[in-house]
Parts: sequence; structure tokens; C-alpha cells
Amino acid sequence: MITQKELVHCDPEIMGGQPVFAGTRVLVSTLFDYVESEDGIDEFLEGFPSVSKEQAVATLELAKGLVLAHARTC
Repeated sequence: MITQKELVHCDPEIMGGQPVFAGTRVLVSTLFDYVESEDGIDEFLEGFPSVSKEQAVATLELAKGLVLAHARTC
């Protein structure tokens, strides 16, 4: 299982400190933009080969978990 440290990295010197996939300069928000536009994860991975499928899926799972945890408090 991939750890959160292996997923996302924030550094003021990389993309202005915005969250990127660890080891890349690819913004995490770009994955969500692709999913929202129905381009899908496969097209995202094709366009950003420095991001592993494991990283992308784990990020989506983390986001899903956060949303579901928040929903339980509603």
C-alpha cells in the first residue's frame, strides 16, 4: 500500500507550493479536473506518465475517504 508521503508533496519551490504527486511536478488538482471532465484516469495517466496508476488511484481513494468521513458528520 502506498503511503500518503509517497502520494502528495508540497514545496514552495515546486509549482508555488500547490500539492503535486510526489516525485513529479503534476498538480493533484489536474487528476480531479480530468475525472470531472469525463476524460478519465486512463487519459490522465497517458498525459502524465510520471504519475503512477497506484498514485492516482490512491489519491482518489483518499479523497473518497475524506468525503465519506465528512458525510458521516452531517
